[in-house]
Amino acid sequence: MELIFHEKQEGSLCAQHCLNNLFQGEYFSPVELASIAHQLDEEERMRMAEGGVTSEDYRAFLQQPSGNMDDTGFFSIQVITNALKFWGLDVILLNSPAYQKLGINPINERSFICNYEQHWFTIRKFGKLWFNLDSLLEGPELISDTYLALFLRKLQKEGYSLLTQHMVNHSGKGTSLT
Repeated sequence: MELIFHEKQEGSLCAQHCLNNLFQGEYFSPVELASIAHQLDEEERMRMAEGGVTSEDYRAFLQQPSGNMDDTGFFSIQVITNALKFWGLDVILLNSPAYQKLGINPINERSFICNYEQHWFTIRKFGKLWFNLDSLLEGPELISDTYLALFLRKLQKEGYSLLTQHMVNHSGKGTSLT
């Protein structure tokens, strides 16, 4: 397990750790993720301005803090989604109709991004073995194929959102992260 990259929790930067553990290296920094968040904030501001910069809704929007990041280092799903787009990946919610339409058994996936409230972590397959790469853990934890399905169901019952990453090709069908 020494060969598996495992970034441990620092502050509230679990989204950064989740992405770096997914890609197995220091690919994303807080500065890069904050840049994505600021870009998203600006896009949202421009959309809100379309309704008129003197509108009550626009003024109220300007008074709100960013929904894409906060001062603790938390980053939203939109930030993670845009970070994954740099790699040509889209996320699909595991229990969504879009995922069901693909007809893929979760055991055949390569990875999952898990989120509950303000904590993100990765479950990833290496060869034929699954590992929980939660940054709150001391190191990677092995998950058997048998336990994976139970673990995913347990997380969903606890309220976690489970996302998988797919490269989208022109036929509209996805292929998972390799």
